[in-house]
Amino acid sequence: MPVSPATETRASTDFEPVIGLEVHVQLNTRAKIFCACANRFGAPPNTLTCPVCLGLPGALPVLNRAAVDKAMRAAMGLNAEVHERSIFSRKNYFYPDLPKGYQISQYDRPLAEHGWLDIGGKRVGITRLHLEEDAGKNIHEETGGAAAASSFVDLNRAGVPLVEIVSEPDLRTPEEAFEYLTRLKQIMLYLEVSDCNMEEGSLRCDANVSIRPRGQEKFGTKVEVKNLNSFRYLQRALEYEIERQAEVLSSGGRIVQETRLFQVAEGTTAPMRSKEQAHDYRYFPEPDLAPLDVSAEWRSSVAASLPELPDAKRQRLVAQYGVTEYDAQVLSSSRELAEYFERAAEGSANAKAIANWVMGDLMASIKASGVELPQSKVQPEHIRELVALIDEGAISGKMAKDVFAAMAAKGQPPRKLVAELGMRQISDPSALEALIDQVIAANPQQAAQYRQGKTALLAFFVGQVMKLSRGQAQPALVNEMLQAKLQ
Repeated sequence: MPVSPATETRASTDFEPVIGLEVHVQLNTRAKIFCACANRFGAPPNTLTCPVCLGLPGALPVLNRAAVDKAMRAAMGLNAEVHERSIFSRKNYFYPDLPKGYQISQYDRPLAEHGWLDIGGKRVGITRLHLEEDAGKNIHEETGGAAAASSFVDLNRAGVPLVEIVSEPDLRTPEEAFEYLTRLKQIMLYLEVSDCNMEEGSLRCDANVSIRPRGQEKFGTKVEVKNLNSFRYLQRALEYEIERQAEVLSSGGRIVQETRLFQVAEGTTAPMRSKEQAHDYRYFPEPDLAPLDVSAEWRSSVAASLPELPDAKRQRLVAQYGVTEYDAQVLSSSRELAEYFERAAEGSANAKAIANWVMGDLMASIKASGVELPQSKVQPEHIRELVALIDEGAISGKMAKDVFAAMAAKGQPPRKLVAELGMRQISDPSALEALIDQVIAANPQQAAQYRQGKTALLAFFVGQVMKLSRGQAQPALVNEMLQAKLQ
């Protein structure tokens, strides 16, 4: 149903949204969770399968230890308690992409519980993190109307290891949900447990959303929204669904517990099916898998392997390098960017300038070239050397821009490029004096006006000297010497 303009602010004034997210993260193991088939995206349909992931009679699952390792890393990165024992269960439902007729998941005894994630000064609880296998993929094609539509099933994804991360209903706005998912993705990337590529389905999100009158403690009836395969879609879907529910309640209607699908083109949600309850899936312990026992030694080994996570890294960058909070936030946005900056700043007395070059010119160059940071021709030590050349007075800031462009194109160190291009800054007073005399002699009228009090003309003279020197004159020294000459 469309949301009328008259009620567009009703949710924000009369109702409080309550949002919880269920996020599925594909683990980047080499093999699937219960068989030796390759865990790889993009292979021809149904080529990465075996009797186990095809659900053939008599095929038995064998748990992949690497999937448990990565799931524990994810749990610990989200401050969750990893249980010593967890149990796999069968989640029974019938769908074309689920060849066994059930999904091996975890239910009442998950791998981890009671975690949290901080966003903007607010702590969002994480109810649970559990392991499960992914289903296959249904593909629907229309080749000339509904009569010519065809459906296919690709089971390459069946059996790919997943962790499902379920948040507490602590989120109150679409913006908070957006930030939560952003931070969650960042942590998963830092932990190197997934590539989190939403376009390839490595990171998928469903939202549970309800509204209640402001001041009321009891939760309203929740609706699950699916097909949120981008951060922008998540925010748009939540904004629409909150307003839709507000209009229903304000009109005397009742919210139905159901699963709705976000329709991207229309920017609306539409009913998909009635919301299932746990008993609908007829959970029972998986008879072909023993309980998963995670020893204290195993947990300690995984904990010791964790990298420095984004919040801790941001705080350290501020303390160690003297960069601003904003700079540290940007530099720690990805693990590889933070590592690049620290390599560039190593041994430098001007980490702030290095941060500016990394966040500015380097990132702009990468974006323009369409490559990833590891493929950039600009090495971290070259950034450090470029900043040193500026600080030494060997080149000006303007010249450094040209040197950087040459670095990005050729991948050579800046000192070598400065020599090749003849770009060394002129800081010899006698050489500058000759240029200044030439400029003053060529502009007698402006010189007279300056001496009569029109001192703003100094910028004109500086520009003329820089032009005559082809940008190689040291600006500060030119400024000082011009003032002396003109007076």
